[in-house]
Amino acid sequence: MKKRWKLISIAAVCALAVLAGCANNGAGGNTAGDGGNAAPTAGESGSGALGKIKERGKLLVGVKYDTKLFGLKDPASGNVEGFDIDISKAIAKHIFGDENALELKEVTSKTRIPMLNNGEIDMIVATMTITEERKKEVDFSDVYFQAGQSLLVKKGSPITGIENLTSDSTVLGSKGSTSVKNIRDKVNGIKVLEFDNYQDAFNALKAGQGDALTTDDAILYGMSAQDPNYEVVGKPFTDEPYGIAVQKGNSDIVQAINDTLKELHDSGEYDKIYEKWIGKKPSE
Repeated sequence: MKKRWKLISIAAVCALAVLAGCANNGAGGNTAGDGGNAAPTAGESGSGALGKIKERGKLLVGVKYDTKLFGLKDPASGNVEGFDIDISKAIAKHIFGDENALELKEVTSKTRIPMLNNGEIDMIVATMTITEERKKEVDFSDVYFQAGQSLLVKKGSPITGIENLTSDSTVLGSKGSTSVKNIRDKVNGIKVLEFDNYQDAFNALKAGQGDALTTDDAILYGMSAQDPNYEVVGKPFTDEPYGIAVQKGNSDIVQAINDTLKELHDSGEYDKIYEKWIGKKPSE
């Protein structure tokens, strides 16, 4: 009899252990392995992905450090400022009630998607054009900025628009950007030099390594403001709708972003941010 009761007790303990294990792996599961710091994994939905961000207590956002007006790091203060930064702060405020519950991480056109899908960041807010090709790799928010591709040249250049570019022209661009693909599609045989970031491309233009630099007009206006010896020429020759990217399947994060954008538009705060950085209202 004693032996029988002993066996029943052991079985009961084992059953409780199994139930405890199931509870730890259910909703709001065990995060001890990552200390609550890892970005949500692809495919998490419902409260999973957003819940993991809330548990961590801060938002990890990939932004550019070299793009005046959108994301530019001040070497003196170390602060990163721009349109994308203010949008990121608004998202953090929507999620946490505190715009400073935010950690910015530098990305480039080449590194941003790998960093997102590696779990280093929760989202990309970095002048990223929504394309069908990119939708295969990431999910996008609603459009948060409408841009168009154009050209930056030295003042006095014979190039006044894309119609002046030929196969003999050399254009500078950023690796991984849609701008490089677009210019190759629009000007047959054109030579393109690609750089890791826009600042390197701009420095190359100033060093005479190319005839023009191409990317979205909003970014180019930031460069011309940086050095008035250079100007944006011609009309935009593409539509570049910017979206905020998250890992595929993280629909709850997309919803939080879209809710933030709606709040900004409804309150008029979006127009204030736009005018602060771009120098005019969105409708102008």
